[in-house]
Amino acid sequence: MQENAGLRVAYLVNQYPKVSHTFIRREILALEALGVTVDRFALRGWDGDAVDPVDLEERDKTAYTLRNGIVDLMLGAVKRGWRHPGRVWRAVKAAMAMARGGMRPWPYHLVYVAHACRIMDWLDQRPVVHLHAHFGTNPAEIAHLVKVMGGPSYSFTVHGNDEFDHAPRLALPQKFRGASFVAAISAYTRSQLMRHLPPDLWPRIKVVHCGLPESSFETVETAGRAGAFLCIGRMDVEKGHLVLLEAFAKLRAHHPDARLVLAGDGALRGMIEGRIAALGLSDAVRITGWINSDQVRQEIRNCHVLVQPSFIEGLPVVIMEALAQRRAVISTFVAGIPELVIPGENGWLVPAGTINELAEAMAQSQSISSQDMEARCDAGYHRVRARHHIMTEAGKLKTLFTQPDAQV
Repeated sequence: MQENAGLRVAYLVNQYPKVSHTFIRREILALEALGVTVDRFALRGWDGDAVDPVDLEERDKTAYTLRNGIVDLMLGAVKRGWRHPGRVWRAVKAAMAMARGGMRPWPYHLVYVAHACRIMDWLDQRPVVHLHAHFGTNPAEIAHLVKVMGGPSYSFTVHGNDEFDHAPRLALPQKFRGASFVAAISAYTRSQLMRHLPPDLWPRIKVVHCGLPESSFETVETAGRAGAFLCIGRMDVEKGHLVLLEAFAKLRAHHPDARLVLAGDGALRGMIEGRIAALGLSDAVRITGWINSDQVRQEIRNCHVLVQPSFIEGLPVVIMEALAQRRAVISTFVAGIPELVIPGENGWLVPAGTINELAEAMAQSQSISSQDMEARCDAGYHRVRARHHIMTEAGKLKTLFTQPDAQV
């Protein structure tokens, strides 16, 4: 019989399912494979743009607090307040305390109380012993308010940039003191949380990586077409596409057969297309637009090296996927990336925003011997499998749900 057999938890997310948040879906499904029953709660997402059959199944399994509109949500809070005035009043006071100096004015925090009331109504009908939220923003606050109203223990996962950028306005100390533990997706994420928390709360931060399923570790040939570079991500300034194009233009001066695929779309696409034309790279650079997960995997298989020149990141899942597919990676010394990409071992790292260094790394990836490249690809495969297999990481969460002080 499995340890913790019968364990039932709930997940709380702002929007679920979401195309860019497949890591949450993987985590939930892995927990269920480990014998945990998982209830899905979200604020919105019932009318999202999900097309993946698995996401459509997940949508059918999810309860949405806002599905019947804000008026229905607020009426439900009033009804719960009538039945449990003391508990709801304590939640209102806690929400107002978190509103002081917050990112949003106090009426939003009263709405968070209403979300918590709706979730409490659901929990009255479900033997859930723990609530886990993703992101340290309003989902973590709602989970905290559920606990204040007498709900189960809670925890939440912190991913990075938004939480760090706005940390002083997110009431993190209150959320942490109420949580049984907080999961950080990398050691870097943990360190940044430590900057904003008193030392007595540091032991509550546990590193639990985002993970890949077993299917991501399929055996493939270790060399795509030489000179085929791939960059995956939305076309925003912080992803470094414009720096990459300048570096690629320098590379092409010595490697005229080199090709670059930009997989993704975004607000900067027009400027990127203009720069491609200005640099005379129209015959060498292809933009795919948005593509699904199967298409991403195929682009990785077709490439020789993944290049992610980001200025700011958490720890990109696409880097994990490339290493799992035995592709070397060129990226930047940013956030959690150096925890996975080791220069000289499984890839190259350059200072963010540097054109010459990026061009040199790309050139080195072309001149390296096939034996050395294969060794780097194998090293990357073994490192990502050891650190980011979803069953291992979900196993950590399963343990922490009932033993929050455990070393994982």
